[in-house]
Amino acid sequence: MMRYALARIIGLIATLLLLVTAAFFVIRLAPGGPFDEERTILPQVRANLEAAYGLDAPLTIQYARYVSGLLRGDLGPSFKHKDVRVSELLGAGLPVSASLGAAALALALLCGVPLGFCAALQRARVLDHAASVLIALMIALPAFVLGPVLSLVFGLWLRWLPAAGWNDGSLGYAVLPVLTLAAPALAYSARLARTGLLEVLGSDYIRAARARGLGLRRIVVAHALRPALLPLVSWLGPAVAFVLTGSLIVETVFGIPGAGRFLVEGALNRDYTLVMGMIVVYGVITLLCNLAADLAYGWLDPRVRRR
Repeated sequence: MMRYALARIIGLIATLLLLVTAAFFVIRLAPGGPFDEERTILPQVRANLEAAYGLDAPLTIQYARYVSGLLRGDLGPSFKHKDVRVSELLGAGLPVSASLGAAALALALLCGVPLGFCAALQRARVLDHAASVLIALMIALPAFVLGPVLSLVFGLWLRWLPAAGWNDGSLGYAVLPVLTLAAPALAYSARLARTGLLEVLGSDYIRAARARGLGLRRIVVAHALRPALLPLVSWLGPAVAFVLTGSLIVETVFGIPGAGRFLVEGALNRDYTLVMGMIVVYGVITLLCNLAADLAYGWLDPRVRRR
């Protein structure tokens, strides 16, 4: 297990370095710059600004300086927010995005996995058909459609919940954004749980257990549950990435002061360091979650560690 974990960690570091390198050069080589909107700026002032932010150096030198700063935990200064570091901006928005994403993913797993297992145990019955329709509906409705619909129905028509806002994550304000963000993840987790359990229940050793007279409950809990979770565990890493990227839309729809707005703002203003900071932080979170999923998969299925 230790060798398996070490190989995954080395792969994570290499992937992160590749991500940072690709993002840095793509952003810097794109047309335009952070000071192009300043139409009345004098050439001398532009030169001073570029020198102050290190933009007058060759691109390779800028890259080396940025990587050196990352190793020290420094994401650099924002080009548009005066006298503010990128880490300060993300430090204000990330807790909100993390709270929203964690609540959505927890809701998706707590509701989706039991729904999928129940649908598998009731295959081709009413519950299975109803679950299939619900799953298809949640997958088909994107967040930018589902969010406004929920806000319109429960916020404006029924007035049960606030239509927008965050209010420090109080329950009433969090319900609609969390439901919007959790819906697709809940659908995918239910589908994977159903498929995984059906596949395991159809295997030879499960049929042998039934032939020995074991009850369905004991078979599921003692023999089928662990291998049925394998597809779901392998999906958890991408699920975190899905929730993170989906939160950008949900935060915009509901006016939530999360970190998502900084990515849009940085891209529009060509704030190199702000965009890079978002990419690095989101990339690290996604890769760490993928690593955790790989380690959990290796623990659940020892055959993976021998490959």
